[in-house]
Amino acid sequence: MLRFLTAGESHGPTLTAIIEGVPAGFAVHVEQINHDLARRQKGYGRGGRMAIERDEVRVLSGVRFGCTTGGPVTLTVENKDFKNWHKRMSIDPADRGAAQPVTRPRPGHADLAGVLKYNLDDIRDVLERASARETTARVAVGSFARQLLSPFGIDVLGYVVSIGATVVQAPAAHELSALRETAEQSPVRVPDRDAEAAIIAEIDACKQTGDTLGGVVEVSATGLPAGLGSYAQWDRKLDGRLAYALLSLQAAKGVELGLGFRAAAMRGSALHDEIGYDQERRRFLRLSNNSGGTEGGMSTSEPLRARVAFKPLSTLMQPLRSVDIKTKQPAVGTIERSDVCAVPAAAVIAETVVAFELAKAFLEKFGGDSLAEITRNYEGYLEQVRNF
Repeated sequence: MLRFLTAGESHGPTLTAIIEGVPAGFAVHVEQINHDLARRQKGYGRGGRMAIERDEVRVLSGVRFGCTTGGPVTLTVENKDFKNWHKRMSIDPADRGAAQPVTRPRPGHADLAGVLKYNLDDIRDVLERASARETTARVAVGSFARQLLSPFGIDVLGYVVSIGATVVQAPAAHELSALRETAEQSPVRVPDRDAEAAIIAEIDACKQTGDTLGGVVEVSATGLPAGLGSYAQWDRKLDGRLAYALLSLQAAKGVELGLGFRAAAMRGSALHDEIGYDQERRRFLRLSNNSGGTEGGMSTSEPLRARVAFKPLSTLMQPLRSVDIKTKQPAVGTIERSDVCAVPAAAVIAETVVAFELAKAFLEKFGGDSLAEITRNYEGYLEQVRNF
């Protein structure tokens, strides 16, 4: 089973991920992982840390001469800002006096619940691990996972569909090549130039008032075969696994597939995707895609469409009311270095999270210990479906 763990703190020396269950024989392109890490750092509305960090991955195990060996893969990304924090983030108890404890929790962050849960007296012990900086490791993992999908023609892309009050008019066709071309050129990762200007103006207005903005991102995936996931058990359903993974992202507050919540207001005759058959290609197809590419917990072979709502970031330059955990007196939330809007970066993060879950489901379905074995299983399944 493909799985991973991440480790590291926001201002610690490194972020590390170990990926287990990787088959042998897959080509690994480090430059592609670094490209996705750079995409995560871009976007209008990002904070000062983006001027410091230039994230690059090091592969420490599981890859030899550019190909996976079948062993666990270790990825690590250096935090270049650690040089300014090495005393405050030291593991040596002698350095405790170098760090000023953080005692004013931010509304909307893990700060207060974290110190209560773990019986801590310094919020930094919570915020360092709870920080969205952890998503650097997840982007590296997801970018790696996408390279497991690439030989089978599966493509995944994340882009922004709204920020604040501005809703993007995305192309109806959802051709990933066209979406990628326009969204990747946009500083807010939208395929809509009119919306782009309005979003930038709203980000500028929030920066002036010390406020923050959230938004919604969409992830589309094409090239999926029918049958990834399963209806047989709740924890094997593909849509449930995608929702679980996406809601685990920092600041994520809602997930929908296809029409999502809009489906609740529709009649079944208008919602459900009617079924057709392509005689030339010998394949079943849906005449629409309101379901977003899943039915009964499985992929349908139609494009996958998942949306994630991200709340505004919880570090405000004009902080909200809080209480000091030490004195119990009224205070305002701590100000940490942060962004006005990180939704464009969230689109890249969500994209790579979906890529990992799809790679995991793909390997479960067509499992083997090598690329050659998986390819045989995959091609045999496609022939089985064509001959159904």
